[in-house]
Amino acid sequence: MAETVEKKTIDLIIERQKEPDSEPYNETFSISYRPNMNIISALMAIRENPINKDGEKTVPVQWEMSCLEEVCGICSMMINDVPRQACSTLVDDLEQPIKIAPMRTFPVMRDLIIDRESMFDSLKQVKAWIPIDGTYDIGPGPRMNENKRLMAYELSKCFTCGVCLEACPNVNDKNDFMGPFVFPQVRLKNVHPTGEMNRDERVEAFMEDGGLQGCSNSQNCVQVCPKGIPITTSIAAVNRSATIQSFKSFFGSDNY
Repeated sequence: MAETVEKKTIDLIIERQKEPDSEPYNETFSISYRPNMNIISALMAIRENPINKDGEKTVPVQWEMSCLEEVCGICSMMINDVPRQACSTLVDDLEQPIKIAPMRTFPVMRDLIIDRESMFDSLKQVKAWIPIDGTYDIGPGPRMNENKRLMAYELSKCFTCGVCLEACPNVNDKNDFMGPFVFPQVRLKNVHPTGEMNRDERVEAFMEDGGLQGCSNSQNCVQVCPKGIPITTSIAAVNRSATIQSFKSFFGSDNY
């Protein structure tokens, strides 16, 4: 008589929310384990068979995904109390049961779906772009110093996933701090040969309410950044630029 092999299962405790103004609640699901599963595949298994651990049929869990390779940032969520990307977080690396919740720094739309619009509003506030007139060909752009290029490449890896805001103790409903991700973006645009022409304007915008003064340098952002972006060195660089800009504004001089 053949031996019956016990099938391995995974329990997931998911914080759910029906609407933006609804009260959150927890629902537990049990799914079959497969090797090399990530959180996205676990959520897809629930979607295929939306029955909770009590055997009750329920509404499938709502979440967002796109690239599935840690590029788009929309699958950011709290996984075992740590903000992470669901696409690159493997089930085998997590303690059981797995707790999944939305990142509460942002407005929750439904279940694990959040609204990250505030991040893009922050980028608008600090003018995090390179202004050029695209109506005609102005020829090739200026070449960058190799050391600057390597540094800029690291800064450009930011994909506005939002996990640094979730980890930062200064991003909350008691202040309007834009968050750690803005520092590398200001620095990135300021080291660009064309972008540096608007350097002062960019730094001054970041010196306003919600800007660099809101950072307490807790360095939680570096711990969770999935791309290992040098956020703390960017904080130091932007703070130095702000100090210089303050002297320039006070003395009315460009000799700094």
